[in-house]
Amino acid sequence: MTDNHPPSAHSITPPPHVFVLEDNTELRQDILLPALREHGFQVQGAATATELYRTMLTQHVDMIVLDVGLPDEDGFSVARHLRTISDIGIVVLTGHTDRQHQLDALKSGADFYLPKPVDLDVLAITLKNLARRIPSKQHAHKPQPQHKPSTATHWRLEAGGWRLVSPRGKSVVLTASEQCVTTTLATERGSPVSRDLLIRALSRNVYDFDPHRLEMMIHRLRRKVLANTGETLPLITVRGSGYLFTCDGDSSVLSS
Repeated sequence: MTDNHPPSAHSITPPPHVFVLEDNTELRQDILLPALREHGFQVQGAATATELYRTMLTQHVDMIVLDVGLPDEDGFSVARHLRTISDIGIVVLTGHTDRQHQLDALKSGADFYLPKPVDLDVLAITLKNLARRIPSKQHAHKPQPQHKPSTATHWRLEAGGWRLVSPRGKSVVLTASEQCVTTTLATERGSPVSRDLLIRALSRNVYDFDPHRLEMMIHRLRRKVLANTGETLPLITVRGSGYLFTCDGDSSVLSS
């Protein structure tokens, strides 16, 4: 379940977009989201890491309030993954108060660590302080758009899935394996695709297919796209589930 309220029309600049990743529905919907909204943030929330990754494919998120205990992925793992793909601000919330837990959160890439039950005013001030530093990172990247992840819906598969076109119109010719993986992901239209399903699409004999080959293929595809377009391919690893990717394409590519 998500909750998203757009910024008011009279705002000079849009307020920071905060995503609350917390699996406790009452805490998320009845306490955290309303409180942050009252403090002037644009807020959105979900219970699973998969929902966060899906949101980040189509929306810019400035900061995340991250619970450690999630149903589909450890919060520290989420923080580490986010650090590899963005400069998003990360505030970890956890019921653990021991020093090692705090160190683990910070080592995973969190900017701040706040214990539960969290003081809502402290959380809001922490996010506001963090937001003051985030724009400088974003502006520093504007002259070099190749460092900024591209919006997934503006990527496009053409020529039957053999050519991947970036939002800025740069093309990458795909190999047979890359074409198979990208079209399989694209046909799911933003839903995670398991590694097993991708392996079955790639090989008739799934038992002889080394899963590490798939991971290496994804890694090389990301590097290839970045090298050829200067843009980051928004093909996201969903821990414990597989991969997530969405793009535009003609009916011959995206037909089920």
